[in-house]
Amino acid sequence: MSAKTLHIDVVSAEESLYSGKAKMVVLPSVSGELGVLPGHTPLISLIRPGQVKIVCEDDSEEYVFVAGGLLEVQPNAVTVLSDTAIRAADLDEAKAMAARERAEESRRNAKTKEEIAVVEAELAMLAAQVHVARRYHQSKNRH
Repeated sequence: MSAKTLHIDVVSAEESLYSGKAKMVVLPSVSGELGVLPGHTPLISLIRPGQVKIVCEDDSEEYVFVAGGLLEVQPNAVTVLSDTAIRAADLDEAKAMAARERAEESRRNAKTKEEIAVVEAELAMLAAQVHVARRYHQSKNRH
């Protein structure tokens, strides 16, 4: 592997969504957006729901939605582990919007702090799915 690339693995509980060389990866850590280039200092971090953007060797871009998880960075490798991860191309914005509307209705009907917390977490995940789907389609329309 050249010093200009790093190996990226994005893995969900069900499958490996991406495994290959890349120039860079950008993802949503709990402390903000994090860009990782080859030679990055080792790091372990939690990630929040959002988009993983992978800049491939040929400068094409791959996008994956993650519902949160764990990130491990080594100088020449990045591993993203998430319970739920979906290729951006497979996201259905209309379904995510409909689910978001149902979750907002659930929030209005929630009675306890626990119910509200569960619905708020679901809303954050669905908002991130919609955002990733829109960004993916915008990027494809530019090319």
